[in-house]
Amino acid sequence: MKLVLAISGASGAPYAQRMLEFLSGPGREQGIETHVVFSKTGRLVWQHEVGTDPADYDLPIWGALDMTAPFASGSARFTGMAVVPCSAGSLSRIAHGSSMDLVGRAADVMLKERRRLVLCLREAPYSMVHLRNMQAVTEAGALVMPASPNFYSGPQTVSDLLDTVVGRVLDQLGVDNDLVRRWQGMKP
Repeated sequence: MKLVLAISGASGAPYAQRMLEFLSGPGREQGIETHVVFSKTGRLVWQHEVGTDPADYDLPIWGALDMTAPFASGSARFTGMAVVPCSAGSLSRIAHGSSMDLVGRAADVMLKERRRLVLCLREAPYSMVHLRNMQAVTEAGALVMPASPNFYSGPQTVSDLLDTVVGRVLDQLGVDNDLVRRWQGMKP
């Protein structure tokens, strides 16, 4: 499995950090090849919210405008991509095929190749423009998944809350994980 993790400029870099932790550890052990790309503002938000060097995860990190990345072409046969977090601006550009940077180009490749594309939207409230963009990108084949943690799993820490979202993003990409306790139903 080959995945792209794109990190856009929306608040929510700790979600991306948790994705990198998983994909560079258990994900690598599962044989998942992961490539990372930050949007220009994604890198700024990462520095503000996380403050660590993403190169510490020992995954290839591509520049925002570097169209030489393998996932910039469908012939590289990447399995899927997640944009975590996904800003409303990134959503709009992806929904309308505006490939101004590597994040947009990679998302466009996923859509045209009918690969998995998960957009972990970090925006609220939604305007009608956001809703129309969500509809357009969903009709094009992407999955819009707002960064909405669950509480039925009994999260006790911020890390637990992050895992409820990251675990579901990984589920949508077809990646086995045990980041969150699964719903087992309730006793009648």
